[in-house]
This record gives sequence, structure tokens and C-alpha cells, in this order.
Amino acid sequence: MQYMKLPQTDLTVSRLALGHMRIFMKSVDEVDELIKKALDLGINFFDHADIYGGGRCEELFGEVLQRHPEYREKMIIQSKCAIVPGKRYDFSKEHILSSVDGILSRLKIGYLDILLLHRPDALCDPKEVAEAFDELYESGKVRYFGVSNHTPYQIKLLQKYIKHPIIINQLQLSIVHSVMIDSGMNANMKEAWAQDKDGGVLDFCRLEDITIQPWSVVQASWKEGTFIDNPDYEKLNKVMQELADKYNVTKGAIAIAWLLRHPANMQPILGTTSPVHLEEMAKACDITLTRQEWYDLYLASEKPLP
Repeated sequence: MQYMKLPQTDLTVSRLALGHMRIFMKSVDEVDELIKKALDLGINFFDHADIYGGGRCEELFGEVLQRHPEYREKMIIQSKCAIVPGKRYDFSKEHILSSVDGILSRLKIGYLDILLLHRPDALCDPKEVAEAFDELYESGKVRYFGVSNHTPYQIKLLQKYIKHPIIINQLQLSIVHSVMIDSGMNANMKEAWAQDKDGGVLDFCRLEDITIQPWSVVQASWKEGTFIDNPDYEKLNKVMQELADKYNVTKGAIAIAWLLRHPANMQPILGTTSPVHLEEMAKACDITLTRQEWYDLYLASEKPLP
């Protein structure tokens, strides 16, 4: 496993993080096995959100930590809040504070290493967020703060009032869903690929030392599901298989290696619930795609170069 110093922090984190959105379908024993495999592979970063499984995902993780309290000191634990399912996004001080209390209770831990605001709230009052963050930090409940799915100016607005650095922006990114890369390479062109849909968030995060955490790393879209072995992405799968054969890894590992090859030092979130697949994908850290191989994969997803 590769490691990196997370900018603006004192944290040394694994280049890959394990996400827990889908573990609500598993038993405690199965989650225990998954976490043990992650730790054995050297993964020390674990990502949650209060809405995952309606809170059940955090509860299962907490039950594993009760079994193995020694795991906590080996872990960087992150969770997200601010989505009220089907109703609203909520950055109010009251909601953030109560959400963190719920997260800590379900995880059965005393503090979060990192708290992210999950989706931008149109009614966000950044002064209120700053008050919440101050209280969480001063009480020892949260060490660091970040966001998810935010644009540069949404982050800048928060940064104007929050004295704590925004250290992470979790964003959807994969070989197929690469809008933040597409617009940069097609600057000043008329084609749809040139549309800037995120305000230049990739370059902004690099300039501000904000680590990007890609999510849905092997997904084409919510509707299509994964692009791996998807007949709609035959050309991409052909190139992935050629590279998988060359490096003696799976196509999933190649998809992760494509993200790791980018110089932004991203930290991909792996969403698998399978210890076997987790081990396969972790092998992405053992290979470095050439520049041409990176572009071959990009072009195989049917995106043009101008």
C-alpha cells in the first residue's frame, strides 16, 4: 500500500480509502472480515456518511470496533452529514452538531478524524457553519473538516468564515465520468466536452491543497452501473483487459490505477463489500500507468482530444 501525508494535516493516510455505503446489506461478521482485510492490506482510511443505510452502516462498523477496540488507533475515520433524505440539505448549526453526535454514537467512538459536508445546501449560512465547526473542534469531537460535491466558489465562501482549513472535496470521478478533466482539455472549444460544469474544481483543489477523493470509481452512471464488463463500453473494456494482462491485475485495478496516475494525488474511495475484490483493487498501488496508457484509457471511453 502507498501512503501520503494529507495536506494541511498531520495525518498519514493510505492512498486508497474504503467506503461503507453498501455494508448495511452485510452481517457483522462479514463487515468484520472486510475491515480486517482492509487493515491487512494497509488501508487505514475509512469513509462513512450518516445517511448510508439509514445509519445502519455506521452501526455495523461500530459493532466491529466494539469487538476490536485496538482497531481505532490504526484508523482514520471520516463521515459526512447534511443530507436529510428526500427532504432537504441542511447546513444549520443545530443539524451539524446533532448529526455528529449521532455519528459518534453509532460508530461508538469519541471523535471523528474528518467531517465532510455531504451536498451543498442552497440555504447555507457560512457563519453558522463556522460556529458549528468551532464547537466541534473545541469539544474534541472532530479534528479536521472538508466537503463533498462542492464547487470552488462554494468552498471559497465557506473558507471566508471558517478558521479551520477545508482539507478534502469528495467528487464523482472515473474513466467514464471525467467531466472535471474533460473541460480542462477542451478549453476554448465549441464542443460539449468543453462545458465547465464544476467551476474548474480540479485545478482549484490542487491550488488550495485540498485533496480530491473520487467516488463511484468504476461507475459509468447511476443508471448504467459499472463500466467494467459493460457491453456499452466494449472498447474501454478491451483496453482495460490488455493492460490488466500486462500488469497481471484485474480491470478494476486498472480503473483505480488510472486515478492514481493523475498528479493531483487523489485518494480514491473503494466501495466494494468483498474482501476478494478489495485485495484485487488494492493492487492498483503496485503499478504506474505510462502517460500513453492513461490517454489510451481516456480515449477508449469515447472522449475526443481537440
